[in-house]
Amino acid sequence: MKNLSDKALIKQLTVLAQKNDPINPKLYEKYDVKRGLRNANGTGVLVGLTTIGDVVGYELDENKNKIPIPGRLMYRGYNVADLVHDIEKRDEFGYEQTAYLLLFGALPTKKQLATFSEYLGSRRVLPENFTEDMIMKAPSNDIMNKMARGVLASYSYDPNPEDRSVGNIMRQCIDLVARFSTLAAYAYQAKRRFYDDKSMYIHNPLPNLSTAENFLRLIRADKKYTPLEAQILDLALILHAEHGGGNNSSLTVHVVSSADTDTYSAIAAAVGSLKGSRHGGANIRVMEMMDDIKAHVKDWADDKEIEAYLKKIATKQAYDKTGLIYGIGHAVYTVNDPRAVLLNELAEKLAREKGMLKEFRLYKKIEKIAPKVLYELHGNKKMLCANVDFFSGFVYSMLDIPRELYTPLFAISRIAGWSAHRIEEVVAGGRIYRPAYKNVCAERAYIPLEKRK
Repeated sequence: MKNLSDKALIKQLTVLAQKNDPINPKLYEKYDVKRGLRNANGTGVLVGLTTIGDVVGYELDENKNKIPIPGRLMYRGYNVADLVHDIEKRDEFGYEQTAYLLLFGALPTKKQLATFSEYLGSRRVLPENFTEDMIMKAPSNDIMNKMARGVLASYSYDPNPEDRSVGNIMRQCIDLVARFSTLAAYAYQAKRRFYDDKSMYIHNPLPNLSTAENFLRLIRADKKYTPLEAQILDLALILHAEHGGGNNSSLTVHVVSSADTDTYSAIAAAVGSLKGSRHGGANIRVMEMMDDIKAHVKDWADDKEIEAYLKKIATKQAYDKTGLIYGIGHAVYTVNDPRAVLLNELAEKLAREKGMLKEFRLYKKIEKIAPKVLYELHGNKKMLCANVDFFSGFVYSMLDIPRELYTPLFAISRIAGWSAHRIEEVVAGGRIYRPAYKNVCAERAYIPLEKRK
């Protein structure tokens, strides 16, 4: 291999690795492997207990068959729909109340909420010299990558990073909840300057503003936003704050925390999980698919034309030829995704304000037609519905939020849930995660170096 170029060497080594790594798919069935930690009926393998959140989309009958029911998202035993409607009735911002509920397990009183919100506001500014040294001097073209590095860098600015008492972990988590929106916004501004050759605007967060208001203020040159814009972004943050312990990033927090490591390592790992296109990047895939649909469907009001093109997508003749209609279907929700239902209620209002009702109606038509198309093509008995990713990207686009910030917004919201799961694992876990892997490689006789060919 001496005379090979670096590129050729890597190519040769890659072929060698791929040749030796495949596993016969039949072996998974033989050994009853729960691939993806999923049971044969599609339910998740039970690996832990939680009091933080619950995702309800079906019931099991006596034969453990799924019975579809309207979806419910629960935070600490409360239906999120009730939380959202109460907040809307009071015309208030609710993400801070949601974070309080997830972290402390109880709905706050007015006084408790005011104290907590004031404390969050006081912690939104990044540590001294952090912006210049950790963001501006080391920008990234991917904001999630920068956020993960920013979380890890926070260890160096913490006077007591290794103290794993519950009180110290709580302090660290609250700081991260407060600062995630600032970290994402500044990482975005650095990307604009160093990668997009555009102007960079670094505004100070204001302590009296909500998380949603501060984020919109920090990413916009003029710092301006409408009340409805802030209200619908706040709603999106509430709906993404938690989704049970089984989602990939929350499970990551539990697994890494169970090893008895520091808060920053655990949360950075969760950011890395969310960065994946199978997890936090799903709404971007929906937007890219919708770009393709809008380019190829001439009459957005024609159900038959929409259905015909969706069939092309589902039969791998159009778009990315995977056969997937992104944003349709969910691992748990069946009849509906309650997050999508709640987001829809304000999305139409925002579409009217932004002059985008025609596009909103196209989304609504696809929401109705796509499950029918997939059922007719595949005879899938599982009831399918549009998930929150189908609408969230469209909502962010109406808010003029760049696509590279969609997944970071997910992280800004989910840091509250991750923090709750981090604390829960430290308090109630007490045992390192150690699942089993079956070795299916046959034992071989060792070959001395001089005899290898």
